[in-house]
Amino acid sequence: MIIGRLRQWLSLLVCVLALILLKSEGASVGITYLQDAVAKGAVCLDGSPPAYHFDKGSGAGVDNWIVHMEGGGWCEDVPTCLSRKNTDLGSSKQMVKQFGFSGLLSGQQKSNPDFYNWNRIKVRYCDGSSFTGDAVDRANNLFFKGNSIWEFIIADLLAKGMRNAKNAILSGCSAGGLASILHCDRFRALLPASTKVKCISDAGFFLHAQDVSGGKHIEEFYGKVARLHGSVKNLPASCTSRMGARPELCFFPQYVVQTMQTPIFFVNSAYDSWQIKNILAPSAADKSKAWKSCKLDLKKCTAAQLKTIQDFRTQFLSALNRAGVVNSPSKGMFIDSCYAHCQVGKQIQWSSDSSPVVSNMKIAKAVGDWYYERSPIKKLDCPYPCNPTCPKVDSDS
Repeated sequence: MIIGRLRQWLSLLVCVLALILLKSEGASVGITYLQDAVAKGAVCLDGSPPAYHFDKGSGAGVDNWIVHMEGGGWCEDVPTCLSRKNTDLGSSKQMVKQFGFSGLLSGQQKSNPDFYNWNRIKVRYCDGSSFTGDAVDRANNLFFKGNSIWEFIIADLLAKGMRNAKNAILSGCSAGGLASILHCDRFRALLPASTKVKCISDAGFFLHAQDVSGGKHIEEFYGKVARLHGSVKNLPASCTSRMGARPELCFFPQYVVQTMQTPIFFVNSAYDSWQIKNILAPSAADKSKAWKSCKLDLKKCTAAQLKTIQDFRTQFLSALNRAGVVNSPSKGMFIDSCYAHCQVGKQIQWSSDSSPVVSNMKIAKAVGDWYYERSPIKKLDCPYPCNPTCPKVDSDS
């Protein structure tokens, strides 16, 4: 009985501590369902309304806006989309009602000094196409309406005051980070010319590269996504017009960023854990599972595998360079060597005592300095495993 009560008290203590931590981050923000979007066809995979979490700005930040798009991969065929349909990545019915805001979205001045009092919105992701889709599969009752969702949400936010924004940022993580690239110039065009508009892509620069078997797994994957969702017509025309018969390749940022007009900042690992697991060494290209341990922990990689990973980093940095990121004055970057995926939304990586440091700077400081043009930011880390400030476990786990 004593042990049982002790467990109850410990459970209660854990809950209380979690609530205190949440409160200290400014954190729990309620969900807003956009019911009117249903009549416009701007719906999740299952036909439910899109949703976001909105923490209103205050004081000097009342006319400043951050629209941050959630990540969560993609679905490339009917079976994978059906498997998402009844999860929070395919239905707003399954989404949590409260969401903790942290990192870039934190409402605490100490941890997020440049953006804490802005209007901060987290757009939930439920379409599986990085907000690019425009199709319906009536036979399977699947709605591929990502682009319509994006347009409806932006229109809704403009009506709620974003049309008067002095400063505005479109950001996102992973699939949302890709969306922040694909929709960046459109976002700029929807806001007044007087608004200072920039974009931030966190772990969204997915590389067009061969896998360890010499195959084109990620190219084929994105091609399937584009065809299923009817995405091509919603990819940036500045890119698709140059790609001839392969417009779906504009899912890859290295081809889009070259012609972008809006300033953009890239937060990415040169050893992005999702990309190493799913672009470089996907299970389909590793039938013998020789890469299984290496993908879980880079310390367990063989010398040959580490050489392949270092070569992947070289390809990634080359793609950034060819896209104009390194030399463009309007573009910024914070490229660390951590085995990580998505870093701006977590306080521990954004600006805490445990955050990764590159050239004596943390991510929060780098992003703020770039946005406010206090200094040009082109931070590039040394090759793995040189950075002792990286988290011990990859942020994708």
